[in-house]
Amino acid sequence: MRAVEIQEYGGPEVLKVVETEIPRPGPGQVTIDVAYTGVNFADLKARGEGYRVPSLPFVPGLEASGRVREIGAGVEGLTVGQEVAALTAGGAYADVVVADAVTVFPLPAGVDLRTAATLPTVLPTAYALVHTVGRLQPGETILVQGAAGGIGTVVGQLARAAGAGSVHGVVSSAAKGEFARGYGYDEVFVGEFATAVRAATGGRGVDLVLDPVGGETLRAGLASLATFGRLVSFGNASSAEPWRVGQLDLYPGALSVSGFSILTLATTDPAALRILTGQAFATVVDGVLSLPVTVEFGLEGAAEAHRVMGTRTSTGKLLLKVGG
Repeated sequence: MRAVEIQEYGGPEVLKVVETEIPRPGPGQVTIDVAYTGVNFADLKARGEGYRVPSLPFVPGLEASGRVREIGAGVEGLTVGQEVAALTAGGAYADVVVADAVTVFPLPAGVDLRTAATLPTVLPTAYALVHTVGRLQPGETILVQGAAGGIGTVVGQLARAAGAGSVHGVVSSAAKGEFARGYGYDEVFVGEFATAVRAATGGRGVDLVLDPVGGETLRAGLASLATFGRLVSFGNASSAEPWRVGQLDLYPGALSVSGFSILTLATTDPAALRILTGQAFATVVDGVLSLPVTVEFGLEGAAEAHRVMGTRTSTGKLLLKVGG
């Protein structure tokens, strides 16, 4: 079968399509014939700096849609040929991927395999950021970094559906700002945002900030919070050194800071992940939101997909089409 391997760390050019053995499932696992796999920023960090890579060579890919190929011992509730979406620990840039059955989800009614590939990481993450961890209440204001990305476009729609008083986003270009406005955002700031947020909220600040960037951007997000405001950190795209938030940072505004990682949740509490994913998938079935796929590549185009995402010019979700 085909797989895209990282054999050394570096730029997109280190992604190589190779022929390799078809994997077999172990106890509690299934294999899936991959139809589509999502491209995530974590894949770029894996390729460039070894993020969550246990050893080389390594096949990236954290999510896939497809059909169950083979079922390992002890797996219940899944059948061969069933259409599913899966969250994986890697390996989804391939014709066949192994996944723990606990992170494999039958497709909701009416969801096709292409749309399904956008679900495993983006949708539960966005739902958790708005509802489970962020606890957004009707009438509250929210500020979202990366508003034009896969998670950002879903968060904007979920926040609007949750009754947010105003939904603010941050993007890196005016074109991305125009795109984000189509997904629930009232106002989108390009680049520096702390002063603009205060102006837009009459000096008050926002109730909830969602930050996947870290570093100085996280600091500016914390400074943008209203009294009793909350910040959720869900990534470190800047690769900045972790910033330790201290008591003196939080006391003046009675602020709260929390974190979220869907990959960590899949390891530490898969039962909680299944509940969260079920709640998130229901929003698609109910028509609460749409999931924009803006660019699609073949498996051999993985390097180009990484180049596009790495330029920070892409919007929505990027997919690799692997099988039928």
